[in-house]
Amino acid sequence: MTTQPVPGSARRAATTWEALFRAQVTLMRRFQADDVWVELSIREYDVLFTLSRAEGGRMRLRDLNENVLLAQSSLSRMVERLEDRGLVTRAPAPDDARGTLVGLTDAGSRLQRQVGRRHVRAMGQYVGRALDDDEQAELVRLLTKLRAAQAEIPDWAPHD
Repeated sequence: MTTQPVPGSARRAATTWEALFRAQVTLMRRFQADDVWVELSIREYDVLFTLSRAEGGRMRLRDLNENVLLAQSSLSRMVERLEDRGLVTRAPAPDDARGTLVGLTDAGSRLQRQVGRRHVRAMGQYVGRALDDDEQAELVRLLTKLRAAQAEIPDWAPHD
């Protein structure tokens, strides 16, 4: 049995979501318009950045897919293009012949750091100028809590 949210609570949640979504869209538009995306698109950078955070700079394609903002088919094609450019490698997963491991090359790692430094400066301008250190820490805490809670919340479908 699923629990339905209390009506007032649902309205507050909707207002919260709307504010979060609008802030994210506004920031993403600013980031996409930045001149830091010369060598890589923002989505390509997302793939390289995610791999840079993986243990050993490698992860399964399906795990990569869960951590980037692309559809599986788009991600597979992008990984192929990044491999053609010498930025990532693909190999069969040793424990599952159907699985694919994607890893950063040295060139991919260097380019990710180079573009990342410019991107971090932009984040400092757009986020750091709007929120002080304590506000940023609180926002990170709240967003981390929100993301982690999704695994614990049962699927819920509203009924008319």
